[in-house]
Amino acid sequence: MARKQKHPDYENCPIEAALDIIGGKWKGVILHRLLGQTRRFNELKRTIPRITQRMLTTQLRELEKDKLINRKVYAEVPPRVEYSLTRTGETLKPVLAELLKWGEASH
Repeated sequence: MARKQKHPDYENCPIEAALDIIGGKWKGVILHRLLGQTRRFNELKRTIPRITQRMLTTQLRELEKDKLINRKVYAEVPPRVEYSLTRTGETLKPVLAELLKWGEASH
């Protein structure tokens, strides 16, 4: 999936780069659900009831492409697919923790 159109004045802005990768309605939630644990697709879907299957698939693919999550497929019938954070994804833990605190305080 193509990235959002970048404004030429912000090409070298690290905040824009970070938000381009983890921004949007669902990516932060998905990353938070994967903190410290591996989850299967349907397990993730159950923990995020308002996300559609298609959107979850799209977001997972983007996060995998950006090397924030690992996708492991087991050769079973039916196939089992598990998702976990990469080392890079794990570095977002403090950022996600602060977002969680901020979200709780702003309610």
